[in-house]
This record gives sequence, structure tokens and C-alpha cells, in this order.
Amino acid sequence: MAAQLTGLRPRRLVYLGSPADAVPPLEALVAAGHDVGLVVTQPDKRRGRGGATMPSPVKAAADRLGLPVTHRVDDVIDVGADLGVVVAFGRLVKPHVLDAVPMVNLHFSLLPRWRGAAPVERAILAGDERTGVCLMVLEEGLDTGPVLRCEETPIGPEETAAELRARLVAIGTAMLLDALRDGLPAPTPQAGEPTYAAKLEPADFELDWARPAGELHRVVRAGSGRAHTTHRGKRLKVHRAVLAPAGAGRGLEPGQLDGALVGTGAGALRLVAVQPEGKGVLAADDWARGARTAPGDRLGR
Repeated sequence: MAAQLTGLRPRRLVYLGSPADAVPPLEALVAAGHDVGLVVTQPDKRRGRGGATMPSPVKAAADRLGLPVTHRVDDVIDVGADLGVVVAFGRLVKPHVLDAVPMVNLHFSLLPRWRGAAPVERAILAGDERTGVCLMVLEEGLDTGPVLRCEETPIGPEETAAELRARLVAIGTAMLLDALRDGLPAPTPQAGEPTYAAKLEPADFELDWARPAGELHRVVRAGSGRAHTTHRGKRLKVHRAVLAPAGAGRGLEPGQLDGALVGTGAGALRLVAVQPEGKGVLAADDWARGARTAPGDRLGR
């Protein structure tokens, strides 16, 4: 199937995606004049305290663009499309569907590094200096298909997962449009040792102040507002932090506060933006003054 895609300039597409990251490529395909015959996305979910169901961001965008939407992957078989485009769909596509409609997938890593659900966050947590986007042929396996195009980009030292993902979406969208315009290139098998980007849970973003400052800094960046600790028994989210200069915070124990400076297992971390439980995001210096943090005050358990 992969070889049959070489040179393809599709006449009619189907699009599979769900989260907000998958909206810009869909919008760009429509703006470029591509015929999107069907959009497949995850079912509506209950969100918020009221329990009302809400569509996925891709479904909302498809409705706005006047595109037909379904939650059933098998529906793509009868649309007459000659290519499917998949971006952060969140489900595996079964072989009988791929036999009927070949598909390509935008994946936000340099495959085969970081196959799986959380490639952007895992790249930051691992301290990778570079990442990228690959346009690959979709197979039944998890991100195992041959690669059509890849583009590499550096990871900024203070870049959060949300910021990096937005850049990768823009890079990948342009790459996708170019490939469809020029004709899909010949696929190349993935080369190298695969690594897997398992889904991250809330516990993965809990800040353990006994760890080195560099590791905690990466947790904050990867969390994009999900990193958390406690202060006086209440949750405190850490949206931004920077590594303190060498020697700063000397003598602080792990979790011990000196204003917005926090001791760690090695070095210190300076909090920049935090969110106390039940409140909005604050500058960390303002929070520390309002909380009247004193020497010996600590974060964490």
C-alpha cells in the first residue's frame, strides 16, 4: 500500500482528528481547496460540572466549515476518498479500513523516537534538544509506518509543551500541504531504536522536590500548567519556573522556600507563575508576598 501512495495527489480526502491541535491542519486543507468528504472524530464528551456534552474541537471546526462529521471510522469506506489524513485522532484504525482508504498521519516527533500518545511531553521530560514532525504512512501498529517526510526543529530551553506543540502543528501543517500539492514522496522505513511516549497521568506532574532542579524544570515545562505541589496542605500549580543561578538557594532543603525560590535535591528552582487552589494564575513573587512565606516554609508533602 505504501508504494501505491508515491506521487499521489489526492482528489478527495477524509480527515481523522480530535483535539485542538488537529484543527489547524483541517482548516488549512479546506482553505487550500482540498475536497474533504468526511471528518471522523471522537464522540462528544461530558465536560464541566453541569454534565453537558461537548463536541471535540475538530467536530466544532468541521461544523463551522460545513463538513460532514461522524464518530464511526468505518464510514470513511463509502465516501469515495483516495486518501485519509490523520492528526491526533486518538484511536487505532483497523486493517480493513486501511485496505479501503490508505492514510497518512502527522506525528509530532522524529520517528522512531517517541512513538505513542505523548511525544511532545516525553521529548521535554527526557531533555531532548531537538524534535520534529513526521508525515508517515498509517499502519495498524502504533506509529510504525514508513516515513514520507520529516522536519526537525530545536527545543527551546524554556519552551513548554503547549508552545512546542503549537510550533510543531504549524510546521506539520505546512509540510502536509506541500506533500499533497507536490505528490506524496516515496516512503522510507523508519530507522533506529524505537522509544515509546506513554500517556502521562496527573501523578507524573507532581513535583518531588528531592529531585534535581533540572528535572523539575522539565516537569514544569512539560506540564504546561499541570505541574503541581502543595503549600500548607493546599494544591499549588506551577505554570512557569526557571533554573536558579548556581549557588542561589544554597542551604535550602528540598521544598524549602525563600520567597519564590525553592530548594531541590540539587540546585534551586525559581517559581515564575503559580496558581493557588481555587484562584487564578499569579506572578510567583506576588503569591509569595501574599502567602507571607517565611524561612522554613515548604512546598510538597
